[in-house]
Amino acid sequence: MPTRRDLLQATGALAGLAACHALWPSLALAAELAQRPIPSSGERLPIIGLGTSQTFNVNPADGAAMAPLREVMQAFVQGGARLIDTAPSYGDAEAVSGELVHSGGLRDRVFLATKVSASGQLGGMQQIEQSFKALQTERIDLIQVHNLADTTTNLGILRALKAQGRVRYIGVTHYLESAHERLLQVLQQEPVDFVQFNYSVSERNAEKRLLPFCADKGIAVLVNRAFDAGRLFAQVKGKPVPEWAQNELQASSWAQLLLKFVLASPAVTTVIPATSNPRYMLDNLLAGQGPMPDAGQRERIAQAFA
Repeated sequence: MPTRRDLLQATGALAGLAACHALWPSLALAAELAQRPIPSSGERLPIIGLGTSQTFNVNPADGAAMAPLREVMQAFVQGGARLIDTAPSYGDAEAVSGELVHSGGLRDRVFLATKVSASGQLGGMQQIEQSFKALQTERIDLIQVHNLADTTTNLGILRALKAQGRVRYIGVTHYLESAHERLLQVLQQEPVDFVQFNYSVSERNAEKRLLPFCADKGIAVLVNRAFDAGRLFAQVKGKPVPEWAQNELQASSWAQLLLKFVLASPAVTTVIPATSNPRYMLDNLLAGQGPMPDAGQRERIAQAFA
């Protein structure tokens, strides 16, 4: 399977991104990342976020492993992004996220989102308290029930923490289309601020009911797996980004085009691609600028991956 590096090289974008990386502070001032409101509060979030599954799972004491992640975080924040999504089940990713934010003095500039997946009242509370320690913060912006684990119990815990002011927003998540119906049932029964699910050009089930429901009920949407775990890049191996997409959507890479496809839905608040590569972080951020596809352009993107 081709890597994202292969595709960037094939389109001539890698050298350009390297140059952008060196000049990032000035570029950040020249272009602003688009934002969308959290419906339950009106607070605005940048539409590009950062996932940490696998990519941030390194030893926090390993300086060599942490170095590129510090660059990712620097590019992320300087580029105007805020939402960092992690979880206790991502190995050391939660602790790494906390360390990068704390050591960089970035707490006031980021929106920390994590998850709870333990069962039972005691298990859920213990896991959440550990997340506060791992993230090195007294208040977490968003905690989500991970993959609908013991949903009723964990949402009860989260509501209590929200009332105490220790958690600002609560939500639920999943990453499989087969769970979309269960997610919808939970959203119909339980008041939450956020929902996170998979959505991409190859996994469009969310368009049928989830996205319209969230738009109608005012639930913020985080999208995971926008690249379908990287598999979508294999489908365009050796192909340049279509000229029409470069001209009409200002998309200079396939990754940008895939992210713009997701963000074309106004119900999507933030998309959270994961990366440990500063160049890819910069590439992702560029998707949050410029025009988004209309219905016809979305179908042209879909055809490119058919």
